[in-house]
This record gives sequence, C-alpha cells and structure tokens, in this order.
Amino acid sequence: MALTGDRLPGQGLFARRINRAPSPLLAKTVPWVTIALASLMPLSPIIASAPVLPPLGFMLLIGWRLLRPGLLPIWAGAPLGLIDDLYSGQPFGSAILLWSLAMIGLELIDGWLRWRGFWQDWLVASGVIAIYLFVAHALAAFSGGTFHPAVILPQLLLCFIAFPLLTRVIAILDLFRLARVRKLG
Repeated sequence: MALTGDRLPGQGLFARRINRAPSPLLAKTVPWVTIALASLMPLSPIIASAPVLPPLGFMLLIGWRLLRPGLLPIWAGAPLGLIDDLYSGQPFGSAILLWSLAMIGLELIDGWLRWRGFWQDWLVASGVIAIYLFVAHALAAFSGGTFHPAVILPQLLLCFIAFPLLTRVIAILDLFRLARVRKLG
C-alpha cells in the first residue's frame, strides 16, 4: 500500500463515519471494568497451598497504564485497590496503598523515560510487579502470617511470563473500547 500525502495505513480506523462513532461510555469504562473483574479472580475455584495465581487486577492496571498512559488518572489506584482489597484476602488497605504507590511510581518512570518499547515496558512491569508481590507478602506476614519470600517465586515467574500475553489482551480490549458503534439521535 503506497503512502500518499499525510495519510497513514489504518489512520481512518477510528474516524467518524456516517452514523458511527466511538462510544464515550465504552471508551471510559472498559479499563475500569476489566481491572475490577480481574480483581475478582480470587473467587475462582482454584485451591492451592501457596500463592500461584498472579494478581491479574494489578497486572491489568499496570498494562493499561503502560499501554495508554493518560487513560487512567493517577488516583485510579485507590478505588481499584479498594475493590481488590475486598476480594483478595490481603489485609484491608494494602492494595489501596500499593496500587496508589505503583501509579505514582509509573507516573515518575513515564516522566523519566522519553520513549519506551516493548522490552522497556516488560522490564518496568516486571520490576513493579516483583516489588508489589514482595511488599504484599511482607504486609500479610506483618498482619499475622509467616514470612517466606521463596513462596512467591512461582507466582512471580508466572507473572513475568504472562505479562506479554496480558498486554495483547489489553490491546484487543483497547480496540473494543474505541470501536465505532451506531449513534442514535
């Protein structure tokens, strides 16, 4: 496909056409709803003696923040962390604190890095997820559990491996978020 003028391939993908436009409701709610639904994963009937299931809500928060930096406000970590706190089994307030600190940290990293690619995003996400899992484990131990950092290694490895797949899912959800729907009226 030859490039003519200022038009790029796929540029008109989200342009307004007759009686079709992106839904403002979908554009604003899809990230919030997907993160909240992923935070409900501890309700799944998976029984394990050690933490194996990755924190999907937190991983989606990091993925949405890295894919679309201006989409979620910096304060989004507090209400989404509250939803995660209600269902995760962690001490109440730990996800509120850690998700808020992660959003602030990602904002600082975003201001520090001038450009990012896949590998930088994966490295940043892996670091933030590792710190989150370690501090969450320490907070759980502080509230009455035992502190064994080696227990979270399988969960951490699964998070590192699953993050690229999760970013692809987020990219598909982003296309759904910006899809043109019939505009009535």
